[in-house]
Amino acid sequence: MKDVLVIGAGLAGLTCARTLQARGLDCLVLDAADAVGGRVRTDDVDGFRLDRGFQVLLTAYPAARTWLDYDALRLGNFAPGARVMTPDGEGRVSDPWRAPGRMWETLRAPVGTVADKLRVGALRLAATSGRLDAIWERPERCTAEELRARGFSPVMLERFLRPWLGGIFLERELTTSNRMLFFVYRMFAEGYAALPAGGMQRIPEQLAAGLKTDSCRLGATVAGVSGGSSTGGYDVRLASGETLKASQVVIATDGGTAARLVPGLAAPAWRSVTCVQWAAPESPMGGEPVLWLNGTGHGRINNLVVPSDVAADYAPKGSALVSTTVIGECPETDTELVAGLSVELAGRHGTVVKDWRALAVQRIRCALPVLSPGAGAEAARAVREGLWVCGDHCASASIQGAMATGQTVGEAVAAR
Repeated sequence: MKDVLVIGAGLAGLTCARTLQARGLDCLVLDAADAVGGRVRTDDVDGFRLDRGFQVLLTAYPAARTWLDYDALRLGNFAPGARVMTPDGEGRVSDPWRAPGRMWETLRAPVGTVADKLRVGALRLAATSGRLDAIWERPERCTAEELRARGFSPVMLERFLRPWLGGIFLERELTTSNRMLFFVYRMFAEGYAALPAGGMQRIPEQLAAGLKTDSCRLGATVAGVSGGSSTGGYDVRLASGETLKASQVVIATDGGTAARLVPGLAAPAWRSVTCVQWAAPESPMGGEPVLWLNGTGHGRINNLVVPSDVAADYAPKGSALVSTTVIGECPETDTELVAGLSVELAGRHGTVVKDWRALAVQRIRCALPVLSPGAGAEAARAVREGLWVCGDHCASASIQGAMATGQTVGEAVAAR
């Protein structure tokens, strides 16, 4: 019998297992998939590295700094800012604390008034002041209300803040808690958005590499969990019919799977996203590692990025990988969607788009959990004695949330 069975080999489960092993416990990680990573996966298509949806690592995440070797990941950093297409043309918005030489360019960008841009500085100060964990104790309201209360003009909201934050929260109404606004802004201010060489899946792979041999079992679908610590431990039944036993069990799956395995546990709602990945002869961003935002108020594409400008091995030599994001689900067929986006892209980036080839249409229905009010603090969750739950659906819906809850639960289990 194992000390602990961890169900789920995503970031939460792997971090939990690393924490348990560091404290001398015998644990086994189970996952139904053919590789570690959960929702953080990368596919190889014709030599291109396709992350499943546009994802980035924010290097300021405390849990990531604790557990990951950034040098080994060979991170490529995005430029601190964005290029924004507006009804009055394209402008550049940069972080003046990181790129002071671009301050004049930022002040001239047609995304809002000079007063709006000064308010961004006030928002940055509010986000970076005090302890990080105190963010989750602040008075709560939705992000849209927070931004309006801070005096941002409708132009600034529509042309910059809505597409930028909408791409992070995967919802343009900005109903996400202002606590997440402060948290995300702080992470951008204190670090960089980055991509690992070889794709985002290198992050869970690095975590898994730190586990003892044979500590992770893939292709193992868990059908049910029964028993309890008071009855001599838990039985974890696999779809194959095999039953494994452990003193304690940690469920580190997505929220929907966790609710299926633990009756009475509420399943989260989900934000959806559709990403189309393109092979291009060259980068439409001129090789600059910067995010492009659609601030026109028209069109389907919310944002565009060229991952191979950030980390070169996302694309074969002599090619570029372009990733376009549409928030939500798209009802049309893949062929119809690609054709429609091609026309939209040509209107934004010119005739070069005719040489682009669609590599994949990624319809990610369960991309980001919708958190209930008050969520965000990384706390251990014991469903009952010896049965624990962790994951980004328990905290901030982010890499930090997943890894921090995994560590917190691992520490709590080891302390029993």
